[in-house]
Amino acid sequence: MPTMRSLLVRGMLVGLVAALLAYVVAWFAGEPQVAAAISLEEAKAAATGEAHEHELVSRTVQETAGLLTALLVYGAALGGFFSIAYAVAHGRLGALGARATALVVAAAGFVVVYVTPILKYPPNPPAVGNPDTIGRRTALYFTMILVALLAAAVATYAGRALSPRLGGWNATLAGIVVYAVLVGVSYALLPSINEVSGDFPADTLWWFRVSSFGVQFALWAAIGLLFGGLTERSLRQGVRAEARLRPAGTA
Repeated sequence: MPTMRSLLVRGMLVGLVAALLAYVVAWFAGEPQVAAAISLEEAKAAATGEAHEHELVSRTVQETAGLLTALLVYGAALGGFFSIAYAVAHGRLGALGARATALVVAAAGFVVVYVTPILKYPPNPPAVGNPDTIGRRTALYFTMILVALLAAAVATYAGRALSPRLGGWNATLAGIVVYAVLVGVSYALLPSINEVSGDFPADTLWWFRVSSFGVQFALWAAIGLLFGGLTERSLRQGVRAEARLRPAGTA
């Protein structure tokens, strides 16, 4: 098993590479939807005679250097947290190797950290949402992330506790059921938010949310694939080096 420091560095570097891929997806799939939403907002402001708020940062900077910087920072941080999660999961998922373990961790993280919260509070493009409620909406979104993480922790504990009695496969299914129940209860208890106006184009909203999903999927998938491949290669090289150093005739 590599040291925690090497895993952390690897995770952050992989996160940077994954962020570049996510930027390409965001540029081609997400930015056209953002531009369309902003155009609608400007047209609506012109029609009603409202003064359009001056941008502190130009759109050109936002969609190039600004977006890339944000994704690089996010990718590096996500890669670092991913490496910690991988270190915890390594050797605890049965006979799975490094590559498979990384993919399982990436899939679980994608579902818990991104998919679960957006099913309750989906992302919206500019011109959607009341500016006065942005603080409340942000707080509810991060609350949903926290609830999903806690539900995942409880489900993991339940699955491991039931494994000796039910077996690995059935215990895993039981853990998934526990997670779904806890998340479902949180969906019912937390307030819903729907601030999409009736005149906002449904196709623009749909494709914005699809592109947001694509950016996150590309980020998580790239981290899982690259991290798993590099870690498996590192482990294989370590085994070979140990074999070369082992005295002849020893087991």
